[in-house]
Amino acid sequence: MQNKTTFTGLSVDDFIESAVKNPQKKADSYTLIRLFKDLTGKDPKMYGPSIIGFGTYHYRYASGHSGEAPVLGFSPRASAISLYIYSDTDKSRELLQSLGKFEMGKACIYVKKLSDIDLEVLKALCKETIRFLYEQYSSDVVLGQG
Repeated sequence: MQNKTTFTGLSVDDFIESAVKNPQKKADSYTLIRLFKDLTGKDPKMYGPSIIGFGTYHYRYASGHSGEAPVLGFSPRASAISLYIYSDTDKSRELLQSLGKFEMGKACIYVKKLSDIDLEVLKALCKETIRFLYEQYSSDVVLGQG
């Protein structure tokens, strides 16, 4: 089974300019790129057809399934921006209480636009995920590096 989060080598800017039609979502995408690059110290890369990721970590589940995924990532989808920044820790659950207007999926946070959420809380959630992934898995991002 092929992972959806496989690095593709496609251009992030080309993807945003061609696939993101909503001007606010496009502006939010560039804001997230600056924010995530600053937090990770890593340049954005395309994973699969629509995920913009920063840094990598290697995971292995109890089932034996393993792979590589971005440490932080997002996808500017038509209905919402999917944020792949969440780790299920006590601190993350606490931070979610003050994030703002969002919906929670199994492994991601959906926001309509960045102005619906508190960017300082988003940064704190990202930092918690960087810390968690570095401690639990093999990650190329160290908290405080970026």
